[in-house]
Amino acid sequence: MQPNSSSTRHTLSLTGRERAVVTGVSDVDSFNEQLVVLLTDLGQMTITGTGLHVENLNLKEGQLVVEGEIATVEYSGRAKKEGGVFRRLFQ
Repeated sequence: MQPNSSSTRHTLSLTGRERAVVTGVSDVDSFNEQLVVLLTDLGQMTITGTGLHVENLNLKEGQLVVEGEIATVEYSGRAKKEGGVFRRLFQ
């Protein structure tokens, strides 16, 4: 059985500030040459830099590859919670 994006563990691999491989991605909110805003299993992630472009996006596998000159990577918001016992019982 293939893992889907909701069960994928979040990772970030940054190579030489020129290539970022992110897993655990559930959605990409917006992107341009200076900014990529995405939603991960651990909350919102913002990547800033110059000449940024999305090299690969696979939401089924929860993976994003960004290339360009990466200046910052920032998390905001909280991780998604699976819900408590009562939430699971009443679904």
